[in-house]
Amino acid sequence: MEQLVTSPDTPAPDRSRTPHQLFPSAEQQVTGAPRRTRRMRRTLAVTALLAAGALALSACGGDAEAGGNDDGKNGQAGADAAAKKDASDAKITVSSKDGATDASINDTGVKVTGGKLTDVKLTVADTGATVAGAISADGTSWKPGVQLERGTKYKITANAKDAKGRSATENATFSTVSSANSFIGTYTPDNGKTVGVGMPVSFNFDKVITNKKDVQSHIKVTSSSGQEVVGHWFGAQRLDFRPEDYWKAGSKVTMQIDLDGVKGGNGITGVQSKTVSFTIGRSQVSTVDMNTQTMTVKRDGKVLKRVPISGGSPEHPTYNGQMVISEKFEQTRMDGSTVGFGGEYDIKDVPHAMRLSSSGTFIHGNYWGSPSVFGNSGTSHGCVGLRDSKGGGGDTPGKWFFNESLVGDVVVVKNSHDRMVQPDNGLNGWNLSWSDWKAGSAN
Repeated sequence: MEQLVTSPDTPAPDRSRTPHQLFPSAEQQVTGAPRRTRRMRRTLAVTALLAAGALALSACGGDAEAGGNDDGKNGQAGADAAAKKDASDAKITVSSKDGATDASINDTGVKVTGGKLTDVKLTVADTGATVAGAISADGTSWKPGVQLERGTKYKITANAKDAKGRSATENATFSTVSSANSFIGTYTPDNGKTVGVGMPVSFNFDKVITNKKDVQSHIKVTSSSGQEVVGHWFGAQRLDFRPEDYWKAGSKVTMQIDLDGVKGGNGITGVQSKTVSFTIGRSQVSTVDMNTQTMTVKRDGKVLKRVPISGGSPEHPTYNGQMVISEKFEQTRMDGSTVGFGGEYDIKDVPHAMRLSSSGTFIHGNYWGSPSVFGNSGTSHGCVGLRDSKGGGGDTPGKWFFNESLVGDVVVVKNSHDRMVQPDNGLNGWNLSWSDWKAGSAN
């Protein structure tokens, strides 16, 4: 049978219809429908898949009542509110902010409010080495057990719990201020020492200080004696403190060093923060008279002993002035080449030596000189010698004076043919008048 093909140019022929054929039933639409082409079947399949996809997307998005109409914002807000409501009351604060590059090496620590710390771990970032520390007895703070290193990167993790047992954690990574961008002051005397009445407080800074006023104002030195204490700058890297007269015997001197974060000038910042105290012992001032080659030792104003000495020779006289014992050595080497005397002497076992100046003046035991020179003539290269024995044994004037002396005791030299010792040559600022001393203060 020839198949009829319809097109706009070949209209289908008229067919007669019975009345019931005008509106066919569903069953009739399926069973009685003409066969479709393959292309038509593919089109229907794609349409069905798209419909299914649309249905699936609608299901993932949720309905309007579930918050779907606002892209899930109400649902997220509800979740955030629930999490906030159940959050721990413990609030942890790390003193060194996360990402800081100039953190303090002294005041790094952790504090918590609304709870107690349970664990704190501080490590060196590069090596993983743990820095020891301790949580306070009440659980509200933590501090490292050692001073942190300059120019070092650290990581810290702190954990705490509130009264309901809910946890809180804080993490931070920070770097301490670098050596290039910080300054420190080495100081004397050390904490807890007992020193003589002439001992000044002396700071030597590792960088040039141009902001002297601020630096000096953040170092406060006070005495239980009530004496006024004033600072004096020797150049740009040394700052000494002393009262007008020697410290009162038995008094306690306190240094409050609050340089952490203080700008020293030229892009450098202080990193020190501590309190140091020392005690002034009995008063001992010894006077060396070069005319008589004798030293008179006074303890609390009374003569304790007169000791024969041998001072500097006429070619190498001893400095005049008030000199403070800054170091004590039971035995030391004295090499003339280190103080400008070439190879004139090199004694490797000088007993009972005590430094009086940074340029090499000592009061010390002398075992190589004839006993007859002591009390009679000056034979040294500027030092003050006392009779002693090789190895420092026995009952000798050198050993006696060493044992009776403290760092900070004063040795006064008079009637020498040399000049006055410079006030910054050792701890010898007592050779400045009080008005000249105060003139060197930055405050």
